[in-house]
Amino acid sequence: QVQLVESGGGLVQAWGSLRLFCAASGRTFSSYAMGWFRQAPGKEREFVAGISRTGGSTRYVDSVKGRFTISRDDAKSTLSLQMNSPKPDDTAVYYCAAKVSYGSDWVFTGGYEHWGQGTQVTVSS
Repeated sequence: QVQLVESGGGLVQAWGSLRLFCAASGRTFSSYAMGWFRQAPGKEREFVAGISRTGGSTRYVDSVKGRFTISRDDAKSTLSLQMNSPKPDDTAVYYCAAKVSYGSDWVFTGGYEHWGQGTQVTVSS
């Protein structure tokens, strides 16, 4: 079992920058593929970015490509999401998620087994 705690959310101006963090504890962090999801008011939760177990592969939703970067530091059991040039449409609660990924180096857009509590990101225009 892994426990996930997000941090770094807050209020940011459009075209500024913000970095989200997800601290993992419990089971070996390197066993998991990781992802970031978000949920805006009145909308369903959506996949934002994912990274494979080894960090060798990443994937993004089209709306954030070129602006957001997902990364992981296995030595610190930490996942990050660098948000550059955020837009008001990026306003949402952002969730960190983990999926056991033994024997593969895939990026997953769904099927995650463990979730954090979320951190609010508000982008002002």
